[in-house]
Amino acid sequence: MKIRLFEKQDAEKIAQLFHETVREINIHDYSKAQVQAWAPDNIHFRDWENRCSNRFTYVADDKGAIAGFGELEPNGHIDCFYCHKNYQRCGVGSQIYQAVETKALELGLKHLTTEASITAKTFFQRMGFSVIKEQEVSCRGEVFINYLMQKNL
Repeated sequence: MKIRLFEKQDAEKIAQLFHETVREINIHDYSKAQVQAWAPDNIHFRDWENRCSNRFTYVADDKGAIAGFGELEPNGHIDCFYCHKNYQRCGVGSQIYQAVETKALELGLKHLTTEASITAKTFFQRMGFSVIKEQEVSCRGEVFINYLMQKNL
C-alpha cells in the first residue's frame, strides 16, 4: 500500500469509491433516501478531478486500486475521507490520516477540523479528535446528523 498525492487519472476511481462507500457502508447509519441524496447516481468525475486537485488529497494506492482517500484544505479542514468498502478496518484510513496530519504539521497548522458522519465519528475519535457539537446539515432535500470535530496539533 502506497500513500501518495492525488493524480488526475484517479478522479473516476475516487468518484466511484465515494459513491459505493456511501451507498454500501454509510447505509448502516443513514436512511436510503439520505445516502441517495449524499451520493446521487449522477456523479461527474470531472467535478472530483477539480475538487481533489485544489486540496491536498492523499490516496491509498494498492497496486493501482484506490483503497481510500482523504482531503486536507490549507486551513486545516478535512473534507472528504473515505475508505473503499473492501478496505474497511484494515489500517488504510490510519495511513491516509497520518499523511494528512504530517502535511498539516508541515503547513504549521495548530488544529484540524472535520464534519464526521455517524459512520466516521469513531474513526476520528481514535485519531485523537474530540466532538465539538452534533449538528444537522441538509443536502439535496435530506437532513443528516454529523459531528463537528477538532484535534489540536
